[in-house]
Parts: sequence; structure tokens; C-alpha cells
Amino acid sequence: MNRIEIRELTREYGSVRAVDHLTFDVLPGRVTGFLGPNGAGKSTTMRLLLGLDRPTSGTATIDGRAFTSFTEPLRRVGALLDPQSIHGGRTARDHLRLLAATNRIPAQRVEEVLEQAGLAPVAGRRVKTFSLGMRQRLGIAAALLGDPGVLLLDEPTNGLDPEGIVWIRELMRALAAEGRTVLVSSHLMSETAAAADHLIVLGAGRLLADTSMDGFIEARSTSKVQLRTSEPVRLRAALARDGLELLDAGAGRWTVDGIRAEQLGTLAARECIALLELTDLRASLEQAYLDLTADHAQFTAAAR
Repeated sequence: MNRIEIRELTREYGSVRAVDHLTFDVLPGRVTGFLGPNGAGKSTTMRLLLGLDRPTSGTATIDGRAFTSFTEPLRRVGALLDPQSIHGGRTARDHLRLLAATNRIPAQRVEEVLEQAGLAPVAGRRVKTFSLGMRQRLGIAAALLGDPGVLLLDEPTNGLDPEGIVWIRELMRALAAEGRTVLVSSHLMSETAAAADHLIVLGAGRLLADTSMDGFIEARSTSKVQLRTSEPVRLRAALARDGLELLDAGAGRWTVDGIRAEQLGTLAARECIALLELTDLRASLEQAYLDLTADHAQFTAAAR
């Protein structure tokens, strides 16, 4: 089933509670965005799930089992946490061969993921000669090596060029479409909006949201439309009768607060007013995220 299950997960470091009684599931068949300000507990949660740290209390399991209980864990879970920690003296191919040998993964699989990640032409080069983006691709190749049902990706677009960003976005969606579980942590709202179906949002170690992408944005959007019309005077008068105001947005466009496109279209049709364009305006993921996490950011820059 490849279901990630987090139950009352807590991790304390002295007097600091990095993760605070988290409970949520990450389901297969969709890309789940894992969001939160710096210090929110995202990386700690991933480390706890992978057995790289121990919880103070609670559990983090995959189908009810701890990651450390799997005899060939790379076949179950692929993870990208810190690709810059790869031994620089090894070649890309040798790095993957060593990982494959520890989990009884066929050597042919190494060549497949090198090709998939676009690293086949440089597979014989030492990792210390790689750029940031090339190391990132190698880290992703390592996560894919065991053809796992669960993928944990921490900032997968870091250092990638535009082609690489498109590649990882399409890869994540393709893996989810195959029924795999994909949990991706990122600070790039545009990429999360383009790739994710569902969102888990943390703040100060606590769960702030566990909802669909559309539901998250819709809950933080006000009713507002943008339109073009050849009859703004008549439309302004018609809106005023309902207590609404037509506001000039420039470039021949107008906005109206407190109404949806469907409602305004009905009003215009009733008054026989021609509309040349009509669109609901919703908050972007970035706007909705900042609105939710404004009081939970540990590090914020001072305004100029």
C-alpha cells in the first residue's frame, strides 16, 4: 500500500521541541507537498521516518513498519536528503553500484537510473568534479535505484537548471500516477503548485494544514472577479444596486470584490450587458501559504 503513517510524532532536543505531536498520513497515487518555514520540522520528520533520528514519542512508519525493519530498504523507500554528502572521490557509477550491492539490486539498474537522470555521459567522472545540479541528479538517481514505492524528496529542484526542474516535476507526477507515494519538501511555491495534489503544512513543529491543493487555496481566497466590458457605466450602476463596486484595474480591465464569476455573469445577462472577459481571481499558493504561516515563521527578515 506504501502508506506513510505519522502518529503523535514528537522530537525534543533539550528544551526545543522540533516536532510537536504530529499526526498525518501520506497516501499513494498523488504528490504530497511538504511545506513550512525554516525550522518548522520538515527535515526532522523525514529523518525520523528514515530512522536517522529517534522520536521522543510517537511513531513514523510505512505500512505500519519502521524503515529500519526492512531488510532491503532501498527497494521500499527512496530518499533525497543531502546529495552534497556523497563521497567526492567515487565516480557516479561506483557510488550507485555500492548502494545497489547493499540491497541486492541488479547492476543493470544502475545504468538505467544514470540514463534516467541524464548522467550516463558523466557516469565515470568523480563526484567532486560535479556541479551542484549534477550532484542533485545523482541524489535523485540514488533515490530511484531500488524502484521503490515510496519517495521522500527534500528540495529536489535545488541547483537544477530549467530543464532539470521540468524533468523532476514530470517525474514526480509520473511516479504518483503509477500508484507510488511521493512526499516532496520545497520552498519553491511555484513548483509545488505545479506538481502537488495534496499539502501537508507545518509551523513550529505542529500540523497547520492537511488538505488538497485546491482546498488549501480556496479556503484562503476571497470572492473577487476580473472582467472586461464595453459597457462599464451600465455595469457599475447595476452592481451598485447590489452594494458592489466596479474598480478600475487598468489596461481596460475591471475588478469586483465580494462576488464570483458565475454570479456576476448572471447579473450581466439579466441586464443585457456584454462581458468580453470574466475570471475568478484566487490567491496563489504563495499568498495562501504566507497567510497561514505568518505567525509561525522562526526566521524572518526585517522590512526595509
